[in-house]
Amino acid sequence: MAQDAYDAHEVHDARDSLAAQAAARLRLAALAADAALDGTPAHRVAEDAALLGRLLSPTDRRGPGTGAPSDVTADDVGAALGLVDGLRRQLDRLESQVVMEARRRGMDWRQIALHQGLNSAQAASQRHQRLTTRLEEIRQGVR
Repeated sequence: MAQDAYDAHEVHDARDSLAAQAAARLRLAALAADAALDGTPAHRVAEDAALLGRLLSPTDRRGPGTGAPSDVTADDVGAALGLVDGLRRQLDRLESQVVMEARRRGMDWRQIALHQGLNSAQAASQRHQRLTTRLEEIRQGVR
């Protein structure tokens, strides 16, 4: 019985999260409606994610043993892995920039934590500190 209640709570949380994400997309889409996104870091992330999506789409999962020829080579998959690493760095930079913008606009760590799905202000602050440290290590060539 307790597990059923826990599962129902998780489903409710997932629905709330999806609804919040959909609302955020609508708000941000309205902001960007007139803006030219070409060349911005966020636009490059979107383009790279779309490329990965095409690679992983069901119509492109043909290959040996499926009876259909595959247009995707091992080199293509290797290139996709390289894109994933670049996407991770770009997303880290974007997250850091958005958190800094939130702080600049007066949001406290508790509010930031809430929007990031974290449980405390301390968790949000620590996450940002780890992110900043990782980005600086990458910039310096340590990572």
